Amino acid sequence: MTIGLASRAAVSTCALCTAGLLALAPAAATAGTHAGPAPSPGSGAQAAAEPRAAAPAALLYRSGTQVHPRAGAPEVPELSARSWLVADADSGEVLAAHDAHRRLPPASTLKTLFALTVLPALPAGIRHTVSEEELTGIGPGSSRVGVAEDLTYRVSDLWNGVFLSSGNDAVHVLASLNGGWKVTAERMQDRARALGAHDTRVKSPDGYDAPGQVSSAFDLAVFGRAGLHRPDFVRYCSREEAMFPGRDGGSYGIRNTNRLLTGSDGVERYPGIVGIKNGYTSSAGHTLVAAARKDGRTLVVTVLDPQWGGGHAVYEEARTLLDWGFDAAGRVDAVGSLDALRGKPLPGPRAQPTTAAVPAARGRGTERPGTWPVAGAALLGAVGVALFLRLRWGPAVPD
Repeated sequence: MTIGLASRAAVSTCALCTAGLLALAPAAATAGTHAGPAPSPGSGAQAAAEPRAAAPAALLYRSGTQVHPRAGAPEVPELSARSWLVADADSGEVLAAHDAHRRLPPASTLKTLFALTVLPALPAGIRHTVSEEELTGIGPGSSRVGVAEDLTYRVSDLWNGVFLSSGNDAVHVLASLNGGWKVTAERMQDRARALGAHDTRVKSPDGYDAPGQVSSAFDLAVFGRAGLHRPDFVRYCSREEAMFPGRDGGSYGIRNTNRLLTGSDGVERYPGIVGIKNGYTSSAGHTLVAAARKDGRTLVVTVLDPQWGGGHAVYEEARTLLDWGFDAAGRVDAVGSLDALRGKPLPGPRAQPTTAAVPAARGRGTERPGTWPVAGAALLGAVGVALFLRLRWGPAVPD
């Protein structure tokens, strides 16, 4: 078989050109973006003073508190939570966060993901008679609403049990109707990925402590924000009281355990509170996803495992974050977006995709960052084409 030297040289040359273009293209795409050194853990005065061009998705993976205050912005609060985040629920912009992607046990705040996964599958008016099998496997010490076997419940009753009483018994029954415990966990995992929540690992759909089950302040804020786009989710998570079916045709009252919503046990109700979900286990500590509206803005906050202040600290730290977020409106730049890791943003009045800003040229004759890598790639390509044309018509040499 005879192959022309010119053809082999041309192929090699084009391969070099392609390799050069591929190698230089990422440099051109990222030129002008400087992540800077990772900040030391802390908050308040230790908050990271990051370059505005830093990639939002990468910035929130750094340890410590991330905030970009403008002149006159209120100081970010000092909190004891191991992880927290405050974001604008409409645009998805993260206003500030501390260890946003730190993977921690979520406790019953994972029920937000459970609801996002199962609510669309089960019409609220369906009636179902509970079997003994559906109530097996509930973890010791679990919170329950009082679901009983051989009693008939509407799906809406069971959702009241999930959101108000954090009833793991109600979760078990709904999961059974959704295809089973394992199937529901798998569907929750798929739903988390679709929402761009990649820190979450679902092992127990009710949020009960299980080896390897984790989420993050970022992911839980994503779930809370997604829930705000569903009227049924909002209806359940904002409900303070409901009647739950009991034996002999009677019913009894249940009350939401989210004290920031109900204003009970010494915790004041937050003005404009929408609700969402609280949780507690011995491994996770106290956890909370909360949302509130004020002056046409809706904020969503996540607080995971405060280290001091007792059982009510999770509500008070969430209150502090909400106050700060509303006060900081227009006076801080976003440090990330809840849409950053999903394919497209959630619909909303001010939802916007997260895109990296292109640095503007400083003036005539000033090189824009990234110009030299692009120019170099173009020059290499031109040389390769010229060499190809020169060799293509040279004498063929037998091999």
